[in-house]
Amino acid sequence: MDKMESEKSSYPKSIGYIIANEGAERFSFYGMRSILATFLVFHFFNPNMIPALQITAEAKANETTHFFVSLAYALPFIGGLVADWFFGKYKVIIYVSVVYCIGHLCLALFDHDLEKFKYGLILIAIGAGGIKSCVSANLGDQFTSANKHLMSKVYGWFYFSINAGSVLSTILIPLVYDRYGAKWAFGIPGILMALATAIFFLGRKTYVNVPPSGVNKNNFVFISLYALFNWRLKQPKQSLLDVAKLKFDPQKVEDVKTVYNVLAVFAFIPVFWALWDQNLSEWVLQATKMDRHILGINLLPEQIQTVNPFFLLVFIPIFNYWLYPFLDKKGLKTTPLRRIGAGLVLTAVSFVIIALIQTSIDGGATPSIGWQVLAYAILAAAEVLVSITGLEYAYTQASKSMKSTMIAIWLLTTALGNLFTALVNRSISNGGFFAQFKGADYYWFFIGLLCFFIVVYLFVSPRIKERQENDTIPPIQPELN
Repeated sequence: MDKMESEKSSYPKSIGYIIANEGAERFSFYGMRSILATFLVFHFFNPNMIPALQITAEAKANETTHFFVSLAYALPFIGGLVADWFFGKYKVIIYVSVVYCIGHLCLALFDHDLEKFKYGLILIAIGAGGIKSCVSANLGDQFTSANKHLMSKVYGWFYFSINAGSVLSTILIPLVYDRYGAKWAFGIPGILMALATAIFFLGRKTYVNVPPSGVNKNNFVFISLYALFNWRLKQPKQSLLDVAKLKFDPQKVEDVKTVYNVLAVFAFIPVFWALWDQNLSEWVLQATKMDRHILGINLLPEQIQTVNPFFLLVFIPIFNYWLYPFLDKKGLKTTPLRRIGAGLVLTAVSFVIIALIQTSIDGGATPSIGWQVLAYAILAAAEVLVSITGLEYAYTQASKSMKSTMIAIWLLTTALGNLFTALVNRSISNGGFFAQFKGADYYWFFIGLLCFFIVVYLFVSPRIKERQENDTIPPIQPELN
């Protein structure tokens, strides 16, 4: 192999810094999140473990947790725009990472001051959300036409680092919390985030930095706002998109149309996240009331969630290489819309199990944690069908110029779902309308809500037109939400 061929087959020098940074950052995020709900209950909202206060305390903890997640998944939209228009990805990542570190420091220092602790959560949400839309895109920027054939392998290692960081943190940080207390349990993720920032900074001279493009007046936001404010004012017989064509590039307007088509599908996704993200808060609190002995080991309640990425890594190849081809051969074509619908159904099934577990707990029993592991397995299958399919759907259905926008909108579905769950829990803690849904009734409410959306989806999805254009799909790998 000559020198030219060797250079074409070489990996960018910056890859190691980016992958190491991502693994450490994910350890920090999932580590603090793994103990967040239980910490809030037992240290702030019901430290004396008074039974009469437990329902309200858990509702307050869930409210705080879901608001935090909602903010963390709403900010990628802003972070992406700021990076693309004004500062570039490198500056956004490095500056926001410093904010991220300060947030972790607040958690470790103010573990007995709720107000200042919440400020720490806000800073972490700004940090995690601000860089989320930049990091994976920055990885892709490092490749050229000479070595782009290596991109799939690198993304595989990139997402391996994500899941490795999250799995290790959800095993170790609850153990640290149990043995050494909250300061170390929140402090160690902070140290890992500082390490992640330092690693990323050390690689600064190796990065390929794509300069910001400035404000683009042909993007989704500008075209949509223009069409909305001018619709029927001067062209009463024309549609919103026809009005927009009078000012903007017609092709760009057609690209926006594809976004609207995808939004028809995405309208059903927030309810999925409203339920899914409860496995990292409500389910953890439920696990505190269960028999957690498995194979002679007494697991901590925060450690049970580790089975989620395990099931994901098992199910993804099974679904991609066996189940989907098998069903396609049998004439049951597994289109993206059908996969999403099946995933919504499985989500409901997993929550039926959780509701039945809670019914048993409400009756004074201590059910085995094995039942919750079963619910995690079904929920992981639902995640493969909904989350990974939805992300791919965003890429394939949107035009090339709208793909970044679609990913930002996809992340917003998580924010909206968590916002709704947070508001439900706020109502419970304040004795409002949703306070009537106690114990198992809480889960049955969400099951009923999801079933309503499933019925509507069955009527709407057959009428949604899918884009037939073949497009390149970037590597989609499993990641904890």
